[in-house]
Amino acid sequence: MNLHKRFKDLREDKDLKQKDVAQIINTSANYYGDYENEKREMPFDRVITLAKFYDVSLDYIAGLTNDKKGLTKSQLSEDVSHLVKSYESLSDRRKGRLEQFMQQLIDEQETENAKLKGVI
Repeated sequence: MNLHKRFKDLREDKDLKQKDVAQIINTSANYYGDYENEKREMPFDRVITLAKFYDVSLDYIAGLTNDKKGLTKSQLSEDVSHLVKSYESLSDRRKGRLEQFMQQLIDEQETENAKLKGVI
């Protein structure tokens, strides 16, 4: 699950309109709609603002867990911990490149899964 869907689900769970959430992060409804529709990447400070507003963890928003309160250290496998530490050591530019690559891999996996299910 990507963060765009998480934000849409969280908004709908609270019966809010895009314009309501846009006001919280000080932007227009159209601009916020672009975030939900994956036309724009949401700046991290706005991600944090919405995580606080919805009272959910960044782990939840990132799709690392379905527990809105987030992961505990014991829940993280050694491999995942290593990946997180590696990611944190990257520059912002490299983090962005890695996130784009990961999204490409996720999209490819979803296409493969759909083909296997006979959807495509």
